[in-house]
Order: sequence, then C-alpha cells, then structure tokens
Amino acid sequence: MTRAEVQAWLDRYVAAWRANDPQLIADLFAADAIYRWRPYGPEDRSARGRQAIVAAWLDDPDDPDAWEAAYAPFAVDGDRAVATGVSRYFRTAVEPERTYHNVFLLHFADDGRCSEFTELWMLEENA
Repeated sequence: MTRAEVQAWLDRYVAAWRANDPQLIADLFAADAIYRWRPYGPEDRSARGRQAIVAAWLDDPDDPDAWEAAYAPFAVDGDRAVATGVSRYFRTAVEPERTYHNVFLLHFADDGRCSEFTELWMLEENA
C-alpha cells in the first residue's frame, strides 16, 4: 500500500460512516476481517467477518450531520499502516461537544481491503 492508497481508503471509511450504507462499509473490509473498536475489552468490542462488521456499524449509527472527522496516514510499511486523526461530535440538546483523537492500526489484504482494523482513541478533556 502507498500513502495515497491508504488515504483513499481512509476517505472511503469516512464516506461509508457518513452514508451508513451497508455496501460502502462492506467494500472496505476483507471477508474475514477483524475490526476492534475497543481492543482491550470483552469480545463485544470487536467484530469478525465483513457482515459482522457491517452489522456492528449499523447497530447504533451516528447521525451523519452530528459529526466531522479527518484521518491521514502517519506511517505506511507494505501492507500495514498507522493513521491518525480527529473525530468531533457536535453539541446537541442532550450531549456536549466531544472530540476524540484517534489512532488506527491497519493491515490490508492484497486487494486493498482492510483485513485488520484496530482503533485506539482518547477523549479530549474540555477545560
């Protein structure tokens, strides 16, 4: 994978998240991929297999107008990459604004789909 290919994948990731479209989500991942959104917890904090990943994403989808996000490759080495970025959820009547600083550990299959995705994040504290 090149930096440009990883960036294109990250851009498709954001587009799929915004669209909440099952096909766009599925197109990101290899058939046997594993997605870990909280890697240091119980099994319900990860999904294995493309269809399980799609189901987990759509279980409680974010309103596409309630957030913004941008990610970029930090390092790329063959079929592995590290990406960093920020996800910000806007203030609502019931939720304060929240900003997350993200690190994604990515492993790609030969076809450019992600075969392993591990998300690490920190919630920015408001002063």
